[in-house]
Amino acid sequence: MSQFFMKTSREVLDELEATDRGLVSEDIEKRREQYGYNELAEGKRKTAFEVFFEQFKDFLVIILIAAAVISAFLGKFESTIVILVVIILNAILGTVQHLKAEQSLNSLKALSSPTAKVVRNGQKVEIPSRELVVGDILYLDAGDFVSADGRIIENHSLQINESSLTGESLSVEKDIEPIAEQDVPIGDKKNMVFSGSFVTYGRGVVVVTNIGMNTEIGKIANLLESAKEKKTPLQANLDQFGKKLAGIIIAIAILIFAVDIIRGNEIADSFMFAVALAVAAIPEALSSIVTIVLAFGTQKMAKENAIVRKLHAVESLGSISVICSDKTGTLTQNKMTVQKVYVNQQVTEHNQLNLGDPIEKRILLMSLLCNDSVTIDKKEIGDPTEIALVDLGEDYRLDELVIREKYPRIGELPFDSDRKMMSTVNQYEGKNLMLTKGALDVLLSRVAKIETSNGIIEFTDKHRQEIENVNRDFSMSGLRVLGFAYKEVVEGKIDFEDENDLTFVGLISMMDPPREESAGAVSSCIEAGIKPVMITGDHKITASAIAKQIGILKEDAEAVEGTEIEKWSDQELKEKVENISVYARVSPEHKIRIVKAWQEKGNVVAMTGDGVNDGPALKQADIGIAMGITGTEVAKEASSMVLTDDNFSTIVKAISNGRSIYANIQNSIKFLLAGNMGGVLSVLYASLLALPVPFAAVHLLFINLLTDSLPAIAIGLEPHNKKLMKEKPRDINIPLLNKSFARRVSVEGVIIAISTLMAFHIGLSTGDAMVASTMAFSTLCLARLFHGFNSRSRHSLFKTGFFSNKYLWYAVIIGVVLLHLVLFLPPLMGVFEIAVLNATQFGTIYILSLVPLVVIQLYRLFLGK
Repeated sequence: MSQFFMKTSREVLDELEATDRGLVSEDIEKRREQYGYNELAEGKRKTAFEVFFEQFKDFLVIILIAAAVISAFLGKFESTIVILVVIILNAILGTVQHLKAEQSLNSLKALSSPTAKVVRNGQKVEIPSRELVVGDILYLDAGDFVSADGRIIENHSLQINESSLTGESLSVEKDIEPIAEQDVPIGDKKNMVFSGSFVTYGRGVVVVTNIGMNTEIGKIANLLESAKEKKTPLQANLDQFGKKLAGIIIAIAILIFAVDIIRGNEIADSFMFAVALAVAAIPEALSSIVTIVLAFGTQKMAKENAIVRKLHAVESLGSISVICSDKTGTLTQNKMTVQKVYVNQQVTEHNQLNLGDPIEKRILLMSLLCNDSVTIDKKEIGDPTEIALVDLGEDYRLDELVIREKYPRIGELPFDSDRKMMSTVNQYEGKNLMLTKGALDVLLSRVAKIETSNGIIEFTDKHRQEIENVNRDFSMSGLRVLGFAYKEVVEGKIDFEDENDLTFVGLISMMDPPREESAGAVSSCIEAGIKPVMITGDHKITASAIAKQIGILKEDAEAVEGTEIEKWSDQELKEKVENISVYARVSPEHKIRIVKAWQEKGNVVAMTGDGVNDGPALKQADIGIAMGITGTEVAKEASSMVLTDDNFSTIVKAISNGRSIYANIQNSIKFLLAGNMGGVLSVLYASLLALPVPFAAVHLLFINLLTDSLPAIAIGLEPHNKKLMKEKPRDINIPLLNKSFARRVSVEGVIIAISTLMAFHIGLSTGDAMVASTMAFSTLCLARLFHGFNSRSRHSLFKTGFFSNKYLWYAVIIGVVLLHLVLFLPPLMGVFEIAVLNATQFGTIYILSLVPLVVIQLYRLFLGK
């Protein structure tokens, strides 16, 4: 491999046959054929056949296969066929569920893939990172993820965190000079950048030298192959519950097997029945149903602009009680527009500047030159504040690229959050002018002169007071203000000391108005028992103006600044946090303290962020939410969820969806457990009273196939329940399988068992045990199917609607049709040990199978549940 770090940037460009003007389309295609796409090779994926055969590794399935073999030896080929059909159908269903969930999750990964800014065909464009090729000219800014290895060809105070490769948490200061030594560790290759690292400061231009598996991180990519997807807490909880339940059921099955043997039944028949009971009673589909419901739910949320990166976030969404949201772009439109300009010691509307006036023209040109943003083919690339200045230029038919070519940049000091300023040196009418823009409070402390219609004069306290008054008026109207100043310098190379003795030119104010839907979303939050909190870097006055408009800042709430938080201890902040709705001028450290204060009071906190410095707070929050449009890759990487539209109302929708998904999963589990309990109680009852067995082994296997997966998944896809947003957030410490849940399952299981046993006794009264078994089997099967309508919600069907869940209707209709094929087709009647029933007996089955549905619905209707 070529030692690019030992060569000059020009030598590297020549070797890669690249130029700083970027590649052209023909080169790109050739290089892609040679190097492929910029992506790491994934571990070997399981094929559909591998997933299918994995379904047979389950302990219960192995027992079932053994039972099928024993049945074949004993000449009971019908039972063998039924068992094998059940096993294969369950395996097919499990495979489809696995592949569907994997497909859904992969599509989410694709939606959240990073992008890169490059020069193509002479223009700066933004492309998916996987489309980078060797020789591309890559632009890096603070907050960007580095998507490929490259040699730096232009450096402006570039600092990069390479901890993912080196383990060193401190950022590396980069430079452009070649390195003489040959054996240099990655951390010392200061003229190179590496895939997987991220920019923490400054900006730079890089030529891509390696992509995909040829990058430094690609060399250790094989470690990723051994990484396994972690189960969510809910799945782990259910697995643990499932194991305990399996132990209890197997113990019951062994007990019943022993009782049958003592009573003189054949060992083979008793074994088959005990195995079938265990298989039918244990809800082995629990974990897979959770996976498929989560996958469908997250796919739906992705379509509504909320990409869930970590599945456990879905479980936590319903418990969120506090949302700490940024203002800009989340509660507002993320489209800064210039409103008013203060220049020549007077306030002018943004569309009334006089370009014939040299000062008014100067501030307009400064806003385009001291600016890194561009608009190409109506696509905006850059900071929203700078885009607003570019849009202002377009209002006066000034193209930023043309202006920057006319007044070329020869030096710069990038913006950073500490200085709150940015400076560039441009060749301007035969002079080298340092143009500076930034926060007014910082800028005024560095001003020595002011440019007026009377010329450049000394900057006095009177000027300062007048400017501060204008600034206050702007801020109280919710406007963001940037100050502009300049200074003539000798050379293009400048340092921070040069940002003094400036000549003040004017102010440009702009506003990012609230989104139309923000007020409604905030109102929905409050109604759902969720406290919305605004955390912003803007002035307190500006933040308060917006917060009042959308309903976050009420009369009884406070707005504070970061300087006030600095004076408080953690305990004092904890005591005051509930009364504060707006935090202005905060630092990343303040955000973490605010989140911790809410958490220590027992709240589940969601936190939004978009910058590099937001990473720690996003990780500290229970749900970290990154901005998809304005967010840096670092913020996205630290988050649990990404908003593709940067919209606060999308968070509220996601919480609503999260509550519904959790409730649907809980309802699916309740459906499974109640139905299984009905079957187990029926068998226990018959066994304890020495009655004939109410079900044949094939009956239980059929019920397991028919009433477990399809209806349970259908219940998991229950349409969004808006009423859940009128309830308080769910207590995250209360387990899903709690006492209240167990009580409901028990009551519903008993009702199903009673209906089943009534049918069984009516059948026994005929003196034919096979008729009794057929009636019990049919009643349990239909009762479980109809019970699916009870399991949709805690409310009556008159409130939820009879036909709002089409998937459940499909599952029930399929189940009813299959059952009646077994009951009426002679070949199947023999296989499933079905007796011929008369019309009265069929009527009895239908009536009794509806009893659980009717009883539970009447209870809910009259008790208002």
